[in-house]
Amino acid sequence: MDSREILPSLLHRASEFAAHSVVETCPVARLKDMLRRVGLRPTRQRMLLGSLLFSGKDRHVSAEVLYQESQAARSHLSLATIYNTLNQFSDAGLLRKVAVFGDRAIYDTNVGDHHHFLVEDDGTVIDVPDVSVSLSNMPDPPPGYRIVGVDVVVRLVRVEGEA
Repeated sequence: MDSREILPSLLHRASEFAAHSVVETCPVARLKDMLRRVGLRPTRQRMLLGSLLFSGKDRHVSAEVLYQESQAARSHLSLATIYNTLNQFSDAGLLRKVAVFGDRAIYDTNVGDHHHFLVEDDGTVIDVPDVSVSLSNMPDPPPGYRIVGVDVVVRLVRVEGEA
């Protein structure tokens, strides 16, 4: 490689490294990159809700709780916007929608295969450790359908004096 080729190559590698480093270290850049990778534009609403959802440990959240958190952050998002964004995130694979109360859904930031405990007294959702659930004798799906997943929700009530 002659000297005329070395400098452009080094500059290209340096710019790739700088962009990669910014994405790794800056939460805003990381969130923008995550949204773009799944085909979503990083709009103000998506960035705000993404920062509330993905800035820490995995969590289970309802649209109503996220609405309260967004209001506390002085955002002026409607509950409808939050539902729409949660569904977009879920459709894009960033969230897992866990239906637990009929039409009420909890969204899980852990999109890997796992199951849940549901505390019926207060609606708390807790991840079940992977090794705790064993499924056997799955039913055959009706003609024209295939099974794409199984979600187990184990419903709990508190035992007085123990929890």
